[in-house]
Amino acid sequence: MAAPLAERLRPTNIEEYIGQEHLVGTNGVFRKFFETGNVPSFILWGPPGVGKTTLAKLVSATLERPFFTLSAVTSGVKEVREVIESAKRQHLFNQRPPFLFIDEIHRFNKSQQDSLLGAVEQGIVTLIGATTENPSFEVISPLLSRCQVYTLNPMDDGDLQRLLDRALTTDKELQKRDIEVRETAALFKFSGGDARKLLNILDILVGATDGKIIIDDQYVTDCLQQNIALYDKNGEQHYDVISAFIKSVRGSDPDAAIYYLARMLAGGEEPRFIARRLVILASEDVGLANPNALLLANACFDTVHKIGMPEARITLAETTIYLATSPKSNSAYMAINEALDFVSHDTTNRPVPLHLRNAPTRLMKESGYGKGYKYAHDFEGNFVEQQFLPDSLTEKRFYHPNTTNPTEAKIAERMNQLWKK
Repeated sequence: MAAPLAERLRPTNIEEYIGQEHLVGTNGVFRKFFETGNVPSFILWGPPGVGKTTLAKLVSATLERPFFTLSAVTSGVKEVREVIESAKRQHLFNQRPPFLFIDEIHRFNKSQQDSLLGAVEQGIVTLIGATTENPSFEVISPLLSRCQVYTLNPMDDGDLQRLLDRALTTDKELQKRDIEVRETAALFKFSGGDARKLLNILDILVGATDGKIIIDDQYVTDCLQQNIALYDKNGEQHYDVISAFIKSVRGSDPDAAIYYLARMLAGGEEPRFIARRLVILASEDVGLANPNALLLANACFDTVHKIGMPEARITLAETTIYLATSPKSNSAYMAINEALDFVSHDTTNRPVPLHLRNAPTRLMKESGYGKGYKYAHDFEGNFVEQQFLPDSLTEKRFYHPNTTNPTEAKIAERMNQLWKK
């Protein structure tokens, strides 16, 4: 039985690699790697099917260096240490270190990632990680600081057309069939920028009939009718659906929010991606109108990490409905944005008032540091009026309570009572 088309067409050299011109083009960083042989540890971040694993293997093959592979799904700390020991034995005097490729590195927990640090720091291995998740959230800081991060983009229609042409003209199995391509709109739409998905669809289309194959939009749609949700996951519709989900929660429509949640889950969306969006929604859009929303969203994020699918769908649904039906306020979001904007344009180094400064030394005390500071808990109601902003900003306000909801109206009322002036 022939291997899947995606495997048969896997590039064997950089000239066959399609897409990611910003990395592999004439002036791309990977061309520099091939010219100099100097390759830092790096992480490839991008959606599925855009060539992360292929690019990693091409780097190793082109530079003729050993290539060790670990899967974050099946490997633990023990397997990591065994591979590192093997790499040590191959890393002879004056030789370049071998590559250690870790697919789905975002699935490694902290202890697994910690076990890599020493080998990366000492140059025993050159780490190549592949992830569909933002490394800033999923990779520990010490490891991330030792790696370059390269972003891979979904394939555009031009890339997909080149891949389709290559498949039809070079694959021996496809050459045995009578295939005519009349339309590609549906084919590229369902592929969603994913090369592997395009080739898998082509396999499905070819396997659906014994005679001549005419590829047009209707034929593609008919063949994939039972799998439309699956083929929407990483295309343009992916971004449309998550946008609609966010706006439905923000707009307090629980029915629409649940509908789009179901669309994402049915399409195979990573549950942790959805949970992360719910944490952001709880902070940005519910905010101080219902501070408990952030607690529930964080609990949801933790639970989804612990239990996974299919049970995680219930926790995601509960949190989605809770946030959608909560009162809304973006006052905290607006306050930090306003403060950051002010600070970024404020060129003066405004001194902190003396009474707020720490005075750990005698000289500082003699200079007036901390003098006159009033400890709030020594006063009635645990509050005493004193100045906290720099002298030149005493009238500046960044936080503006949204008094249209009861919770924040109480906050505003309390602040007005405390700060009567």
